[in-house]
Amino acid sequence: MRHTFAVLTLCATLAACGKAEQTAQPVEITRDTACALDGMTLADYPGPKAQIHYDRGAPDFFCDTKEMFSIYLRPEQQRRVVALYTQDMGKADWGTPEGEWMDARTAFYVHGSERMGAMGPTLAAFSRREDAEAFASQYGGRVLRFEEVTLDLVDLAGGAQHDLHM
Repeated sequence: MRHTFAVLTLCATLAACGKAEQTAQPVEITRDTACALDGMTLADYPGPKAQIHYDRGAPDFFCDTKEMFSIYLRPEQQRRVVALYTQDMGKADWGTPEGEWMDARTAFYVHGSERMGAMGPTLAAFSRREDAEAFASQYGGRVLRFEEVTLDLVDLAGGAQHDLHM
């Protein structure tokens, strides 16, 4: 009986921990929020921003979705990711996006459009496929699901050489 109680307590504790991690909420960016990769202030640039929440420590913020994917998809990623957020460009203003955070894993992305993000070409994120398709029709590119984005599509090689905003 004691063993059964211990197992049930452990299961309940683990379930509670898992539930707490899944409730990580997006954090609004401020004038002081900086990109985890290059220190740029996010509020100064156009296009969708992103954030990664880990099992420990503060979330990392990114100037655009391309940077988020480049970190998330790296095979050497050591911290356990508990949440990924990006901004829904079907609702947010491209030039000065605020709020409109959504689960990045459920988004539709447009790769290869003519619209530039903070670091040049980026993946525009949308909560609705219809919005992503309309964006691709207007600005070019192709619509992808989260799981279709590969490391090759978000290669950051070249860094500032490709940045048109610096």
